[in-house]
Amino acid sequence: MSRKGNCYDNATVESFFHTLKVEWLYRDNVSDFRTTELKIFRYIEGFYNTRRLHSAIGYLTPKEMKSRFELLDTY
Repeated sequence: MSRKGNCYDNATVESFFHTLKVEWLYRDNVSDFRTTELKIFRYIEGFYNTRRLHSAIGYLTPKEMKSRFELLDTY
């Protein structure tokens, strides 16, 4: 997260938590901790990283961006 007094480090995490709440949490019933943990994992790994387009990275998914970055890193 953020160092004390440095609000810019925290902006990315705050944006992610907002997206998580709006796109998932407020639309689903939270029952117990373990179920919620599994649902959050499925949201992140099954949708957020693999299918959700992100404007900040050229409307790619994080998984696509990571694979492009790793391709460049091998050269």
